Amino acid sequence: MGSDYINLTRGGRDKLCEELDSLKGDKRREIAKALDEARSHGDLSENAEYDAAKEAQAMNERRVSELEDILIRARLIDETKISKDEALLSATVTVRDLGSGEEFDYMLVSEEESDYDMDKISITSPVGEAILGHKVGDIVEIQIPAGILKYEIMKIS
Repeated sequence: MGSDYINLTRGGRDKLCEELDSLKGDKRREIAKALDEARSHGDLSENAEYDAAKEAQAMNERRVSELEDILIRARLIDETKISKDEALLSATVTVRDLGSGEEFDYMLVSEEESDYDMDKISITSPVGEAILGHKVGDIVEIQIPAGILKYEIMKIS
């Protein structure tokens, strides 16, 4: 946990706030219920259910602290002021794989917002880092474990 700002889109911040609310509400109640149930079984020294519930509680509280830290340090990105000429944080970039000809759309986001299933890639990932700062028509080379990918930047929005 540090003091550096974390840039988030409004949608990313909202998603983290929802997760935090869920962890502080429903999840805490669920864990408290599991702890009560485990306590009702008697001797806690050899009670696996109690140990599991305590571990779940510790993990939940760690994530609550982590989210609170992120949200305290968050700076919202004004997406209306983002340049469409350059692949910057919160831009959606269409790239064409020069090897396969396939096109992909990636939204460049902070590490805290990345979600590969939603095509949101972190600017600290190999692909995100390679695309960041480039313009339409640029060709970027990305070193990955399987070799080198070559992407042409087709569109920035």
